[in-house]
Amino acid sequence: MSAPDAGHEARRDSLAGAVAAIHDELADANRARETALASCRSVIRAAGSSIRAIHRLDADAAAALADRAEAALREAQEVLSPFPAVGHGGFLHDAEKEYTEARAVAALVAGGPMPTPAELGVAAAAWMRGVAEAASELRRHLLDRLREGQVERGESLLAAMDEVYDALVVVDYPDALTNGLRRTLDALRAVLERSRGDVTTTVLQTRLQGAIEGLSPRG
Repeated sequence: MSAPDAGHEARRDSLAGAVAAIHDELADANRARETALASCRSVIRAAGSSIRAIHRLDADAAAALADRAEAALREAQEVLSPFPAVGHGGFLHDAEKEYTEARAVAALVAGGPMPTPAELGVAAAAWMRGVAEAASELRRHLLDRLREGQVERGESLLAAMDEVYDALVVVDYPDALTNGLRRTLDALRAVLERSRGDVTTTVLQTRLQGAIEGLSPRG
């Protein structure tokens, strides 16, 4: 009976040791997850506020808020780096996407070059979705400019939206690789068509108004 007893003890000890090691690893991963979740929520809040500041034409506030979003994102990325499986849970992708959107909206409104994934320090899939959502977000800015009578500016913003769609629509890979880019582009296409209609209507109304004023008798 001594040999089976010895085997039982050895097996019990090995199981207990393996479970203890796993427990410690999971505890570390859970702490990292909780820290990263809080940071990612901060990213999303700051990025959203940055975009709203852009629409208010407050570029300085927008840049400061985007910087705040970046700092929170770097914290999340750093704490999750030893736990890549946790980082693939989706919330880090969402934070990277929202941060990209804030920087991309600023670039589109300013008419500057689009920052690359490497420049922003985000994954390619998050970057593509963030840029696509930035183009959709540009509709609000476009409508504000049209209401102010800035038709040429509205046309320029529409062209920028078109450029984003044309650049991204060629990416034809499964959702498992792009994290739902196709659905995001479908939404952008619908926003584009509505925006194109708004710009066209405004242009025609402006031309008509000009023609009427040109025909009006002058005193």
